[in-house]
Amino acid sequence: MTASITVSVQALQEQMAAIYRGWGMAEEAIARTVEIMLEADVMGIDSHGVTMFPTYETLQKDGRLTMNPQVRVVKETPVMAVIDGDGGLGHYPSSIAMDMAIEKAKKVGMAAVTVRHSNHYGAAGVYALRAARHGLIGISTSSVWNPSVVPTRSAEPMFGTNPFAFAAPTKRNEPFLFDMATSTVAIGKLKLAWLAGKPVPEGWALDAAGQPVTDAEVAMNSRMLTPLGGTSLMGSHKGYGLGAMVEVLSTMLAGATYAPLRPAEQKHFDIGHFFFALDPHCFREKDGFEDDLDAMIDRLHAATPVDPAQPVLVPGDPEHQRRAQRETEGVPIAGPMVEMLAGIAQRAGVPFTLTQLAA
Repeated sequence: MTASITVSVQALQEQMAAIYRGWGMAEEAIARTVEIMLEADVMGIDSHGVTMFPTYETLQKDGRLTMNPQVRVVKETPVMAVIDGDGGLGHYPSSIAMDMAIEKAKKVGMAAVTVRHSNHYGAAGVYALRAARHGLIGISTSSVWNPSVVPTRSAEPMFGTNPFAFAAPTKRNEPFLFDMATSTVAIGKLKLAWLAGKPVPEGWALDAAGQPVTDAEVAMNSRMLTPLGGTSLMGSHKGYGLGAMVEVLSTMLAGATYAPLRPAEQKHFDIGHFFFALDPHCFREKDGFEDDLDAMIDRLHAATPVDPAQPVLVPGDPEHQRRAQRETEGVPIAGPMVEMLAGIAQRAGVPFTLTQLAA
């Protein structure tokens, strides 16, 4: 069995770029795509970084990805824009979209940009944080290609995990960052329980008949996740509503395809994304917003914890802490993933260069 390794951020960046180069992606697209994926890995959002390569390779082989897309702006005003991703990965057009929203918001106070004809775009929080780093409030949402979340009272999945992210700028603290899926848990947690031979808590998933299930293998086979809340008694209608809201912003507003209505013969998923940037100084005097947010964050950190060994955290704390650690100590990659990446690099016709970071 291949051993797990920890690699430097630069080495990971170079390996990802090499694979995309081997797949024929243009340099500008490579730079933006790798930047977004690397951010996810550095922030500890491991499910949306380098571990996505096996999925991307499969999508490419199945003809569901355009590796050299002609991304273009199809509509634009001073406060909005619509971008066509031409069937490529979502990171490239999405980073352009958020950058456009940021620049427009700096000029006119707020702006929204949508993307259609796209694919998986990585971690939603990376885009929202991009705005916060520019002193703006940022929002990012996305639809998902594969319906896996079951609406309350339904026995049929109608949405993906439909992520929502919100970030806001500060002065003294790290930016506020809230990044969530609108399902109770991700498929990955079911897989971990299944591999470990453990049951899953009731409320995570449903069986093929739409009934709550705790058997991880049954849950994996049905692949029907509950909306955030889990059960009607615990407020699953709220998660259902949030997932639907994300779908409206990401799909209907962008003019993308709602997955349950996608024609079977349609190769490209036509995923949609939504990006919003807002300048808080349109509402507040200079530094007023940031000072108040810092004060709130400080008070939250000072809240009396149930367990003194586990202090109260603020949304974004885990990501910022992992960034500080991984920028210095490197990014861990599990042994099976190392083996898969080596195979992907070989099939792409590029060297596999990831090695254990020296202590």
